[in-house]
Amino acid sequence: MPQKNQTLGEFIIENQGEFKYSSGELSRLINSIRLAAKVVNHEVNKAGLVDILGAAGDTNIQGESQQKLDVYANEAFIKTLTNREIVCGIASEEEDHYITIKGRNQNHDNKYVVLIDPLDGSSNIDVNVSVGTIFSIYRRITPSGTPVTLEDFLQPGSKQVAAGYIIYGTSTMIVYTTGHGVNGFTLNPAIGTYYHSHPNMKFPEDGTIYSVNEGNYVHFPQGVKDYIKFCQEEEGNRPYTSRYIGSLVSDIHRNMIKGGIYIYPNTAKNPEGKLRLLYECNPVAFIAEQAGGLASDGFQRILDIEPTELHQRVPFICGSRNMVLKAEEFMQNAESQKT
Repeated sequence: MPQKNQTLGEFIIENQGEFKYSSGELSRLINSIRLAAKVVNHEVNKAGLVDILGAAGDTNIQGESQQKLDVYANEAFIKTLTNREIVCGIASEEEDHYITIKGRNQNHDNKYVVLIDPLDGSSNIDVNVSVGTIFSIYRRITPSGTPVTLEDFLQPGSKQVAAGYIIYGTSTMIVYTTGHGVNGFTLNPAIGTYYHSHPNMKFPEDGTIYSVNEGNYVHFPQGVKDYIKFCQEEEGNRPYTSRYIGSLVSDIHRNMIKGGIYIYPNTAKNPEGKLRLLYECNPVAFIAEQAGGLASDGFQRILDIEPTELHQRVPFICGSRNMVLKAEEFMQNAESQKT
């Protein structure tokens, strides 16, 4: 059980001994993300009162229209992480290339790189639906003292030292893991402090919610179509309930609490999938596994995929363990019938 009124800062200090490298840098890095999240949360909560709604007029590297809050959140996280001089590199879903950062004394001695989706689900801002931030932290693999290279960012998800998300909803929460379980912290907006509200978060082994954009059903692989039909059949504990928000953070957060599965498969339009491996799938997969769930592309563990590109896309299935295993079974059966 959490200590009564324990803050995020107190929790980080109390548990920093769990970090493989306990120099304090990782603790300061998570604290920096906490600070940037409060700044972004403040702007999200003002949406509609100030000119921050709508499109910014640009597109990002994926060719997607950038929202004004996308740009604001991206700048806020990059600025905060850069000014704290904790990381040696940042890669953002909103940037074409990774950013090299010098540390104290203008050297390249910092140990960590951060990959971030600054505002997941930002198209929902205009209609006041929950959005979020997703982050992933790795220890660099190139020699300290040299500028980071692409190699430092193209690490499999199994190498993550920490990952998390911030959800800006009816309450604002930070949910994160350093490989020792998943914990959630809720912001008290009156005093600007996060409190340990959700200790040792776990996916139920089974669930009754499936989250998928069924508007794309005709374009889904046969295995996904078969699994959706399975969810809709009136046998046993089915039919399951369809719940899809369209914000990865929101859908995953709900399913982790209530039990369910999230599916964003490849389609004819997006044969490699839509979600980004490094900014979305790897950090969410790390959290899911630490919470007792599973994350897969339908055929292999997400955290085992060797990245080849900074903005690589993959199909994504994530959630309660038994539901993901059943979805994989349908995917693999459909694939075997092709041969």
